[in-house]
Amino acid sequence: MAKKKKLEPSALLVDAIIEGMQNNKAQDITILDLRELDSAVCDFFVICSGESSTQVDGIASNVQRNTRKELKEKPWHTEGKSNSEWVLLDYIDVVCHIFYKDARSFYDIEDLWADAKRTDLPNL
Repeated sequence: MAKKKKLEPSALLVDAIIEGMQNNKAQDITILDLRELDSAVCDFFVICSGESSTQVDGIASNVQRNTRKELKEKPWHTEGKSNSEWVLLDYIDVVCHIFYKDARSFYDIEDLWADAKRTDLPNL
């Protein structure tokens, strides 16, 4: 029997965030692994897009619900819920960015952190 590799807490949190995003049909999910960067503010960025401000808000709510249910985790800080163009959920080691499609291309976080290891997930 093969031994299961134990995931570190931040990787478990990334999985729970992605599940919450996918359950609400988030698009273009990207994981930036910042652990090897000296200037990193956290371990991971998880980024996705929504087609409308309503969907962006729904994705954020679903991510919060899923992380609370799966891991008993709540974001330390939340930004952007009032206009739902860019919602940021800060879990300290993992920061979740949920963008309205046009805002994502404007801010282009993936390019700002281009040195990070990048994983793009296929849309479901």
